[in-house]
Amino acid sequence: MADMTEVLSAVPVGSGGNRLVWAATPEPVRRSIEEHLGAAVVDAHSQTGGFSPGLAARLLLADGRRFFAKAIGTSRNPLSPDMFRREARIAAALPPEAPVPRLLWTYDDGDWVALVFADVEGRTPAEPWTRPELDRVLAALPGLWESLTPAPTQTTTIAEDWAADFQEWSALAAMASIPAGLVAADPWAAARLDQLAALESAWSTVVEGTTLLHGDLRADNILLTKDRVVFVDWPGALVGPAWADLVFLLPSVGMHGIDPEEIFTAHPVARTADPDAVTSLLAGLAGYFIAASLQPPPPGLPRVRHFQLAQGRAALSWLRTRLS
Repeated sequence: MADMTEVLSAVPVGSGGNRLVWAATPEPVRRSIEEHLGAAVVDAHSQTGGFSPGLAARLLLADGRRFFAKAIGTSRNPLSPDMFRREARIAAALPPEAPVPRLLWTYDDGDWVALVFADVEGRTPAEPWTRPELDRVLAALPGLWESLTPAPTQTTTIAEDWAADFQEWSALAAMASIPAGLVAADPWAAARLDQLAALESAWSTVVEGTTLLHGDLRADNILLTKDRVVFVDWPGALVGPAWADLVFLLPSVGMHGIDPEEIFTAHPVARTADPDAVTSLLAGLAGYFIAASLQPPPPGLPRVRHFQLAQGRAALSWLRTRLS
């Protein structure tokens, strides 16, 4: 397996997307945003983190007000508009006490979807992660989960959302021959497909909860302000146990040489988690990342597979620690 520091240097999170700039956003979308906000946009600063090929920009208006806007159409990625619609439904239901940006307005012409949020004066955590910034995020997570328990809106559960995607080891084990890409990605996993398939088989029946989870926590979905940690980008939200959100976060932290097992076991939320359930979910997550990394890149997302491979390797390294 490649050294994690090599993986990290090759896969900075902020390089994953193919951002659309404000000036290249379709004129009807820009005009509608300006009309709703009541002033012209005089500056738009694109945010580079993440993997979306759509617009993601902090807008400065002629009257001095600031907002954040994101927009996507099917020409940029055929699946993304529906993800934005889902995010709009979820963001509109998030309670005011939750550490999230406020959704102010949604535009939808059937093709292009745009969301306008209150601006947050902050930045994403540094990468590689530093322990002080990681500790800030870890300390803020219980407050996030408390504000979202019980889930403030009806949406799918982890078992419903990930039922097929977290069964990839079983699918790989059923193939007539082991894919060469899997052997190259992780020889240890390629030699243990039956064991990994057995580990992942139980996750959907043991991972239950009532918290609305972010579902895609990583550095580019987190903003650090002077006195707060704000969690952004909610299209992947689902219902489950709070500890599952920490499992989802830690492979992207493990890429940077920080031990996920140490972080998880030291966190208060770990006391609510059955160890076998954690291991089973982690096995399913690792399989999803590794299997996804073997596929061609989706439209507009040229580097997401490389990032998924890095997360998959980090998840497998963590899994080996739990199995040793």
